[in-house]
Amino acid sequence: LSPDEDGICSGRYFSESGLVGLLEQAAELFSTGGLYETVNEVYKIVIPILEAHRDFRKLTLTHSKLQKAFDSIINKVLGQKRMFGTYFRVGFYGSKFGDLDEQEFVYKEPAITKLPEISHRLEGFYGQCFGEDAVEVIKDSAPVDKKKLDPNKAYIQITFVEPYFDEYEMKDRVTYFEKNFNVSRFMYTTPFTMDGRPRGELSEQYKRNTILTTMHAFPYIKTRINVIQREEFILTPIEVAIEDMRKKTQELTAATNQEPPDAKMLQMVLQGSVGATVNQGPLEVAQVFLAEIPADPKLYRHHNKLRLCFKEFIMR
Repeated sequence: LSPDEDGICSGRYFSESGLVGLLEQAAELFSTGGLYETVNEVYKIVIPILEAHRDFRKLTLTHSKLQKAFDSIINKVLGQKRMFGTYFRVGFYGSKFGDLDEQEFVYKEPAITKLPEISHRLEGFYGQCFGEDAVEVIKDSAPVDKKKLDPNKAYIQITFVEPYFDEYEMKDRVTYFEKNFNVSRFMYTTPFTMDGRPRGELSEQYKRNTILTTMHAFPYIKTRINVIQREEFILTPIEVAIEDMRKKTQELTAATNQEPPDAKMLQMVLQGSVGATVNQGPLEVAQVFLAEIPADPKLYRHHNKLRLCFKEFIMR
């Protein structure tokens, strides 16, 4: 719709009833798409209009649709079957891409889409454009050095990313829906060591956290959005250990508090966390980082954080 278009203001949608009709259609589509919480937000606009017209028949129908939406939320929460999508960062490198060269996008794919699936699809699509031999997928998430790339080829780097929120944001994003709606920041991690290897011993394992900000928030009318900002944070080996211990504690908490209880899931989490055969598990972390109190005051702060992480983990 454009205000410059002749006769637009006299169209059938440019009226109160037209607005209500469009909003009701939007609510139906949100419900079909599984975004039941947004159905409530749409009807918050519709209900006052219906009340002003004393249209009790439509009010009855509207509230019955709201009840259906809320029932769906309750059933989905109890069944834990809601899946809103999977996100991937896609970077394009090479003069063959033209304006897309060195551009990054976040793609939203259907739920439980695997990395090989999107890789195969994009490789096939751009292979048809430039030739199969001219397209190559970069397998890792490390920073791309264009000097090492073949100028006659088109390179695509695909990385799985997850929605990212600051700690203060998590207070308002409690439900699974809230953590997957109006999302514009994403994170992926790249493990590395100072000698260039991606993996190493606990004492030499660093991690690079990369946070991407998109131009618009998902869900959006398009399934890919430009990345307009990137931030990088380097975690030292002891900070990596702290993050891993916190993650193990969260997994253990979720498994023990699950309703109804799932013994198999709890057993898997316990085996992965405290099993004697687990490499780089809590025992090895404690031996490497907590055996001695560090003299450096900066390291002592992280040392104390790690001790508190172990305390919370043991209490679970």
